Parts: sequence; C-alpha cells; structure tokens
Amino acid sequence: MNTKKPFEKVVAEHGPTVLRVCRAVLGEHDADDAWSETFLAAMRAYPELPADANVQAWLVTIAHRKAIDVTRLRLRAAVPVGDVPERASTLGVPGALDHELQDALGGLPDKQRRAVALHYLGGLAYAEVAELLGGTADASRRAAADGMRALRLAYAIPERTGAGK
Repeated sequence: MNTKKPFEKVVAEHGPTVLRVCRAVLGEHDADDAWSETFLAAMRAYPELPADANVQAWLVTIAHRKAIDVTRLRLRAAVPVGDVPERASTLGVPGALDHELQDALGGLPDKQRRAVALHYLGGLAYAEVAELLGGTADASRRAAADGMRALRLAYAIPERTGAGK
C-alpha cells in the first residue's frame, strides 16, 4: 500500500530542486516568488495527487507554469534603467547563489534556458520537457544540449597552472 509523505517532507525534499529550476528560468529576483507560488499551488492540489505519482516531475511542472506566469507579468512591467552595481563573486561559497552562472543562464535563448532548467536542474526526461515546452523529445534534447554548450563557453573557468595554485 502506497502512502503519501506529509507535505512538509515533500517541501523539504524537493524544495531545493524547485528553487534551482525557478532561478534558472527566471533569475535570482523572481525565483523566490515563483518557488512560493509553486508550493502554494502544490499544497492545494496535493491531497488529490495519486500516491504513486512522480512528485518531483509534478512539482517541476507546476514551477514551470508559475515561471511562465512570472515571465508574462515581467513583460508588462516597466524596465528600470541606470548603472548596475558589480556583485561580489560567490564562487566556492557553499549554498550561495552563483551570479555568474545566473547571468550566463539569463543570456540563453528562452527555449534553451527552460530546457536546461527542466532537464538538468529539474530532472525531467526529455519527453516531459517536450510536453512543457512544445515540440518533440529530440527538439528538447537539442535545445538542452545547445544551452549547455553555450553555458560552457560563456561560463568557462580558466584552468589554473603553476605550482601552489
């Protein structure tokens, strides 16, 4: 007999994955709101979820839809202008947001960014990614691969050479 976990344990187990997906799709500033909206919607629907459902895929799907909502809202909002202050690097700080990676993700075309987020960060199969993005599993695989290639080029870390480095 399959019994479902308490919702608090679902949040604890899958919350970090959902946040990574939200950050990859939306960036740092809107991700927290999308994360919260994801779990509010999930909490309402959780009692009806079958006990044998793939909870992570279900949550990532909800997160993707919430990210689309935030993106649509963002398109209607005014765009601030001015100088953007430099941010300190968090490279190597455990649990810290990696601004360089977020910037590189933000530079990807929308479909590539979403495919990378859903597959690599959300753990969805390419067929599931295709259902969310539209198109085929092969097209989703290609978009994710192209996105990863672009990230490797944009987010390259120089190799260290020499003694003591």
